[in-house]
Amino acid sequence: MNLVILANSKHRRMGTLRRALIFLIGCTLTCYPAFSAEAESPTIGGVPIFPSNNVWNKAIDSLPIHLFSQQYIKSIGHNKPVHPDFGSGLWDGSPMGIPINVVPPNTKKVSMRFQYADESDSSPYPIPDNPKIEGGAQSQGDRHILILDKDAHKLYEIFKAVRTRDGSWQAGSGAIFDLQSNALRPDGWTSADAAGLPIMPGLVRYDEVARGEIKHALRFTAPLTQGGYAWPAKHRASRSTDTNLPPMGIRFRLRANFDESTFPKDCQVILRCLKIYGMILADNGSSWYISGMPDEHWNNDSLHQLSRVTGSDFEAIDESSLMIDRKSAQSR
Repeated sequence: MNLVILANSKHRRMGTLRRALIFLIGCTLTCYPAFSAEAESPTIGGVPIFPSNNVWNKAIDSLPIHLFSQQYIKSIGHNKPVHPDFGSGLWDGSPMGIPINVVPPNTKKVSMRFQYADESDSSPYPIPDNPKIEGGAQSQGDRHILILDKDAHKLYEIFKAVRTRDGSWQAGSGAIFDLQSNALRPDGWTSADAAGLPIMPGLVRYDEVARGEIKHALRFTAPLTQGGYAWPAKHRASRSTDTNLPPMGIRFRLRANFDESTFPKDCQVILRCLKIYGMILADNGSSWYISGMPDEHWNNDSLHQLSRVTGSDFEAIDESSLMIDRKSAQSR
């Protein structure tokens, strides 16, 4: 509108039509924001992890607080500390975190036998000869195997993966995700995670922290959940009817006024991410356990400072306004 004022001050006798044209130009330049390029998706090995409008990649710092925020936080633990469930080296003889296997296109695909076959993707999985397994090859835990096929832009995730004596593989469940698509699992279907969501997009990765910015939501666990799920989750892990318990898929963020300036720089990056992108409840487990990749570059003493953050520093948010289609992770 400043252009209009200047033009009128210099040309007070200009015709009505010319004044109108300048007014319209002024509005175009000053009343409407310029269009900006679409935000880029996070990448692993140069591969975009879902489209940029996927809910995992959506900032939620301006969304409203959920009506049951306090109840959910109380059930997970007001005073329970955040725990980074990843790091460098070993803990009780096992690597700390969930690793990712990046495989070449010629990796041989193997058939899988699933305990929950009716909710698993049955296509063959490109498991390398010696895959990185959560907790290590001898783990008795969740034994997740995450596989990224860079050329096909496909993500393969397996829960409770075990190689049998004859060399074949069996597992609890498995899911295949097209990283160029926003499609979600069918309603009621699990994945390699209890919420029916992919695991890899929610991991804290050292390369992102080293660059100074994480631009996606994180994955975390809670001990008790209700028998339901909120978009974008597709599966429940409980039959509880207690609505004070959080459902799978609910999203939390760190309070905007939380002061992260006294934390180490790597922790500051994670805390800023929790303010802007938050974290999605994806599985039953210990309170406020945040998932990440193992990496020899992590400073475990530094990461331990995250335990200064407790449940009372979070708020559950209502992201239902972002949903366009319940079958899709595309967000508004």
